[in-house]
Amino acid sequence: MKLLRAALGLALLPLLGPASAVEPISLGLAIAGAAASALTGIISYPRLYCYFRECCLQRQDLRAAAGLQENLEKRLFGQHLVSKVVVKAVRGFLNNTNAKKPLALSLHGWTGTGKNFVSKIVAESIYKRGLHSKYVHQFVATLHFPHANSINLYKDQLQSWIRGNVSICPRSLFIFDEMDKMHAGLIDSIKPFLDYYELLDGVSYRQAIFIFLSNAGAEKITEVALDFWRKGRSREDIQLTDIQNALSMSVFNNKNSGFWHSTLIDRNLIDYFVPFLPLEYRHVKMCVRVELEARGHAADEELLSRVAEEMTYFPREERIYSDKGCKTVDSKLDYYFDF
Repeated sequence: MKLLRAALGLALLPLLGPASAVEPISLGLAIAGAAASALTGIISYPRLYCYFRECCLQRQDLRAAAGLQENLEKRLFGQHLVSKVVVKAVRGFLNNTNAKKPLALSLHGWTGTGKNFVSKIVAESIYKRGLHSKYVHQFVATLHFPHANSINLYKDQLQSWIRGNVSICPRSLFIFDEMDKMHAGLIDSIKPFLDYYELLDGVSYRQAIFIFLSNAGAEKITEVALDFWRKGRSREDIQLTDIQNALSMSVFNNKNSGFWHSTLIDRNLIDYFVPFLPLEYRHVKMCVRVELEARGHAADEELLSRVAEEMTYFPREERIYSDKGCKTVDSKLDYYFDF
């Protein structure tokens, strides 16, 4: 805005001579004309145009990657693998000027562990309007693809949507939620867009990002986490190599995963299978604290513990992990406390 005022000021300087030299009405018209001319000239510059209107590739890649890392560190709890993998994957992709294929991330874990939250943060790191950006496209299996007998229609529509939007903005972001409820074979219809093609019908998809969200594989992730816990090892010692291969095979062989015998897995087109570990009591307390602070309330230890203890945990004997993660924290606060 300062730049705009300065430009308008410069445009008006030649007109602001002695008042008697110009009729008042003529001066007004001249000022208006000069201002319009200056504004048109400034808006013709892409960076300033994007100040007023959302543009494709709006944020510089270094800024986007830095914002992503900062937000994950501050707002995501108990997911050291997710923070590490997603930041490295997205930062590397955004900074790669010669990517050979789109970035494809598949996020797996129980409800409430942060999958939707992470996809939201990724969207916000690339576009100011985040999930509301016209370059970010969300699909929910039960909402957008509800009928098994319409699978061929869905395939055509999905391909057309992706092709059309990447043609408009190469850095389009596509998020597929509820993959475990996706009809088998539907997701394979986008296989050409995720492959190592330079161009498809004159369109390059190499700058696009695809994120898949699924509960499938959560049992395998919990199995690994429990094994570490029972052996007295810290969850922070869990490495991606301890889970990723078993997770991908679990998803590939699960008929309710959305990736059942999928060519996306068979052709290694998913770059990372990202495991979301089940959340512990201490992580739930962190979520409660953040929600309380967001509502403008101080969070004392007694209050945090009271809400966290109202959650249910599994396995039944050990009661280590919250069975709904942090998903119901907000509603618990509404129910138990009068704000």
